[in-house]
Amino acid sequence: MSDFETVSVNDVPKDAFILDVREDFEWEAGHATGATHIVLGTLPERVGELDPDMDTYVICRTGGRSAQAASWLTGMGYTAFNIAGGSDSWIEAGLPMESENGQEPTVR
Repeated sequence: MSDFETVSVNDVPKDAFILDVREDFEWEAGHATGATHIVLGTLPERVGELDPDMDTYVICRTGGRSAQAASWLTGMGYTAFNIAGGSDSWIEAGLPMESENGQEPTVR
């Protein structure tokens, strides 16, 4: 496992590149505004879509999958941060969210 940092939702910079690694149905229900979506299982084949020179803040629902992704990305030479508490903490903190289904954003 590679070393990576875990940050609270309140420590994510306003202009951060956020990578959401949850499943499609989770993403559609609600996600951090402006986030990019790549399902964890497809990250190895889609990693080329990420900028290796940009800090990547990884989020999932509670922090487990994002920790896996942050560790893998760090091992691949990226600078990745795990967002502690994931989307659950994001929505609890009242940070901006949007949905893809036209409904009020929720975390699933």
